[in-house]
Amino acid sequence: MRETAVELTLYTHPMSRGRIARWMLEEIGQPYAVHPLAYGDAMKDAAYRAINPMGKVPALVHGDTVVTECAAICAYLADTFPQAGLAPTAGERGAYLRWLFFAAGPLEACVSNRSLGIEIPEEKRRMIGYGSYEAVVEALDGLLSERAYVAGERFTAADVYVGSQVAWGMMFGTLERRPAFEAYAARLMQRDAAKRAQALDDALAEEMQPKA
Repeated sequence: MRETAVELTLYTHPMSRGRIARWMLEEIGQPYAVHPLAYGDAMKDAAYRAINPMGKVPALVHGDTVVTECAAICAYLADTFPQAGLAPTAGERGAYLRWLFFAAGPLEACVSNRSLGIEIPEEKRRMIGYGSYEAVVEALDGLLSERAYVAGERFTAADVYVGSQVAWGMMFGTLERRPAFEAYAARLMQRDAAKRAQALDDALAEEMQPKA
């Protein structure tokens, strides 16, 4: 944990979606504290459920403000710390919001269902927000084949979230590998903030391993 007295505190587990929030915090360059929580009772006790009633991580506390859900954390930090240059310009805002919510909705849902072996029957696809896995993949491939970043030619907070979904999906086999996806993920993972975040969470994961 960072010892500096700060207003930003991340509640997380290093083997969770909290890695997305950590990356975003590294991107904005502001000091923050990390409060690691083990899976199980620590996430479900009353003290933490007062912060996040869902009893899951990550959660970001900024003064009196609590933000949960990784896409929301990315957007909140980009807006709250505009000096980092990760919020969209007026011209980028439409694509930024579109693909940020696309990744948090259709993409997250379809890769989660795929990992669980859930296939949506063709006659039921109109009932599901993402329609089909194939439709989501084609839409994402079309986007990333056309541009370097989701909002245009500049990295924004939306890329932290979308990039994490793409990289993890390919890593765990829930998102098929395509040239556009691999090039996009490789480009993002070369960012200094992404490397720092990964190293910090890897070290925290080692620290939290049960001792023999």
